[in-house]
Amino acid sequence: MPLENRNRSNTILVTGAAGFIGFHVSKALLNLGYTVIGIDNLNDYYDVNLKLARLEELGIDKTQALQDLNETSSSTFGSRMIFVKMNLEDRESLPKLFENFAVDRVCNLAAQAGVRYSLENPEAYADSNLTGFLNILECCRNFKVTKLVYASSSSIYGNSDNVPFEETANVDHPVSLYAATKKANELMAHAYTHLYGFESIGLRFFTVYGPWGRPDMAMFLFTEAIVNEKPLKVFNNGDLSRDFTYIDDIVAGVLATLLHTSKNASPYKLYNIGNSKPVQLLEYIEAIESALNKKAIRQMLPMQPGDVKQTYADVSALQNDYNYQPKTEVREGIAAFVAWYKSFYMI
Repeated sequence: MPLENRNRSNTILVTGAAGFIGFHVSKALLNLGYTVIGIDNLNDYYDVNLKLARLEELGIDKTQALQDLNETSSSTFGSRMIFVKMNLEDRESLPKLFENFAVDRVCNLAAQAGVRYSLENPEAYADSNLTGFLNILECCRNFKVTKLVYASSSSIYGNSDNVPFEETANVDHPVSLYAATKKANELMAHAYTHLYGFESIGLRFFTVYGPWGRPDMAMFLFTEAIVNEKPLKVFNNGDLSRDFTYIDDIVAGVLATLLHTSKNASPYKLYNIGNSKPVQLLEYIEAIESALNKKAIRQMLPMQPGDVKQTYADVSALQNDYNYQPKTEVREGIAAFVAWYKSFYMI
């Protein structure tokens, strides 16, 4: 569809649209009547079939999902969900996408995820999280995007003992490359906001879980191990706590910052987005056991390199500026994930 015929203010680019959070945000935007331009490189960091299944839920079949920008049919320009397979670090294709579609706002959720994987494949983090993010910033600058909301991470707080974590805390001591790239993203966004005037909001996500979740995260790994009667790896002998945050609460916070103006508007903002109720790891496992009605085989292990002992979000800033209020208790969220898992894998 020609740019002049598309409602720019109604068109939002979501990167990582086939990912866990990106899928849920895209679905929510479509339900609200927005046009979503989704991109994802569909890499094999985890099961690509799960990513394709998410896209199918958004109305994108496998053939469409595997098309790059040059193969995107002109007929798709009339759709409210348009998907293009693309790497963020592609310096030629990303600007062309911004040329082809009149994007008003960008929700950047694409990144090479995972703390432990950054120890094995650091180059992937430089490509996606640094070069890719720079390309997003350049496109926001050159194509007059009004607002960029992007994913940061609770991991940037490192092993801080000052809880709950506040946005004003010193985050100069990351303990993983993944965390370092997220810190870099915040600094890069600050520079571009200062220089070029568009609004940027960084969201520090705290341990997101729920239906359609990532297979490399605790909720999925624990459920899979219990279902298949395999040893469940419990790091630091279970002496860990996490601010587990249900996906619906995360989406509510993302949409609030993306679609609305804060009562304390500022060109550059950072917010924690979590449940603000840390849960001990062993308690979390017990809740999964209860939902599955099956006991875990626990393999107690030492702390993993790059991991942190606790996370705990102070969400008062997001509550104050955007009326954010997480609503989902952990046992309720775990039950919803387990129900989805059983249905998706036909257990």
